[in-house]
Amino acid sequence: MKTIYLDNNATSQVASQVKDAMQPYFCELYGNPSSMYTFGGNVAKAVQDARAQVAELLGADSSEIIFTACGTESDNTAIWSAIQTQPEKRHLVTTCVEHPAVLNVMQFWERQGYRVTRLSVDNFGRLDMAEYEKALTPDTAIVSIMSANNETGTIFPIDEMAKMAHERGIVFHTDAVQAAGKIAINVKETPLDFLSISGHKIHAPKGIGVLYVRKNVRFRPFMRGGHQERGRRAGTENVPYIVGLGVACQLALDEIKQGTAEMAALRDRLEQGLVAKIPNSRVNGDVEHRLPNTSNISFKNVEGEAILLLLDQLGICASSGSACTSGSLEPSHVLRAMQVPFNFAHGSVRFSLSRYTSAEDIDYVVENMPPVIAKLRELSPFKD
Repeated sequence: MKTIYLDNNATSQVASQVKDAMQPYFCELYGNPSSMYTFGGNVAKAVQDARAQVAELLGADSSEIIFTACGTESDNTAIWSAIQTQPEKRHLVTTCVEHPAVLNVMQFWERQGYRVTRLSVDNFGRLDMAEYEKALTPDTAIVSIMSANNETGTIFPIDEMAKMAHERGIVFHTDAVQAAGKIAINVKETPLDFLSISGHKIHAPKGIGVLYVRKNVRFRPFMRGGHQERGRRAGTENVPYIVGLGVACQLALDEIKQGTAEMAALRDRLEQGLVAKIPNSRVNGDVEHRLPNTSNISFKNVEGEAILLLLDQLGICASSGSACTSGSLEPSHVLRAMQVPFNFAHGSVRFSLSRYTSAEDIDYVVENMPPVIAKLRELSPFKD
């Protein structure tokens, strides 16, 4: 049975070009890039070339790129640094719909006595800019707001928000893990201080990420030890993965330049087909301002985990907007924040496409999913 993979916001297939670029650095070019001899120097050049490729995707300078192990480490580092370099400030700003990589960090600092403002969202997952402006105070150490939501794809006005923070002398960080490689980012035009990305969301392997740190921003390293990454992140560089991430960023940049209209069209084809064929279904999020690859659809009076189990039997991979797989029967914190009715939120499914998604894949889902929902509704104790 063919696998129809529509969970690319969770992780993505490693591109063949990425794999091929990585291969020599496992066994042939295995030198330590910090070494003085030529064998290590050649490896160091590969790291610097990859750094330049990442910088180009973000519109940054190579010196502003720090390689990390993942987006979570990058998020943690940005928030840690802002707090450590401004000990007199005791206030943090974020949203109620962030990824746990930020939400749980904020909870940690709250337990340490910091005050945390979590901005609300409306029914479309959009932020209230008046609420945001009111939240910014002289005591604010950092604002950390995602560029695009991982569940709904809703894009936040990061450019405007970063400018508002900078006008008040406040450090601004964005978790761009879902946005990078899908929409254009230019840190020369947007006054960001920190930005996080993760390789495995853009067809690089798991275990590699990046933290962008704007020049002249006060910085305190989260990882201490050797002098790697100009003393900003200790630990011998993960060269094969760094090289792979560089190639993945170059592929992503090429894709953005060519346009993502085709991917968005496939997403819309999926949504329109399912909503037309399945009564009592709805699309969640801001459909006018969202990632081209992401669709979150709720089906009334069914349970998300049950949908995924039956889809899996058909070879379809997606994810649920519900936290059921973690042992909770509560809908996702994102949909709850958007006040999606419980009987819809509990049956939400996120589909996330990639460059490898085909029209045939979409048509297979549109054909096979309606009977799944119909079957589950017959068995459901909840009725209209």
